[in-house]
Amino acid sequence: MKPRLMYGFHAVKARLRAAPQSVIEVWVDENRQDARMRDFLAVLAQAGLAAHMADGGRLDKMVGGARHQGVVAKVEPVKMARTLAEVIEAVEGAPLIIVLDGVTDPHNLGAVLRSADAFGAHAVIAPKDRAVGLNSTVEKVASGAAETVPYLMVTNLARSLDELKEFQVWTVAMEADAPRTLDKIDAKGGIAWVLGAEGWGLRQLTRKTCDDAARIPISGTVESLNVSVSAAICLYETARQRGVK
Repeated sequence: MKPRLMYGFHAVKARLRAAPQSVIEVWVDENRQDARMRDFLAVLAQAGLAAHMADGGRLDKMVGGARHQGVVAKVEPVKMARTLAEVIEAVEGAPLIIVLDGVTDPHNLGAVLRSADAFGAHAVIAPKDRAVGLNSTVEKVASGAAETVPYLMVTNLARSLDELKEFQVWTVAMEADAPRTLDKIDAKGGIAWVLGAEGWGLRQLTRKTCDDAARIPISGTVESLNVSVSAAICLYETARQRGVK
């Protein structure tokens, strides 16, 4: 894979701390001299790198007008687990996986990755044909989590769910009309929460392949939650049941 650009304080700082050798070049806004920029430059120096000074207009062009916060970096891809087997083999304890079916919004994926990192999930899985890949927007929203949580894009999602079962991971489809609420699911063992995009939901084959189904109890007027919010609730419920503090 070729080097690419990433931007934003959180995303670039996370890369500098996790894999400084993968950072090729960094550009910063020459007109930003606030405390946040000074802190970033200190992290950059600790990694043995110096910043190229550039005006805001040049940075805007580099990232197509995205909100870069005055920080842009050219990076090599980070090597993380590429297969389910590699993910599971590295797990100490019970695996915790998020599976996304049809999530194409980069902001949603970034938010899911951020929650996955916060609650100790071991991977996020999505199909290649109905999903957004890792890009600069995802990385910025993820605030560094794209550098720590493996994101596996698989050819056949149903087959991957079957593979999870072989690893003794219980697969749970999150659906609004499921008979049980998620707190009734035993999440102490290996578990994969399977979520669809808001509006579309899960594909029929995905739902049929799952071991179980659950719903998030909603008492207000809205009928559903954003997929990133739903994922965070599932992850919190897992942490609660496992006694994570």
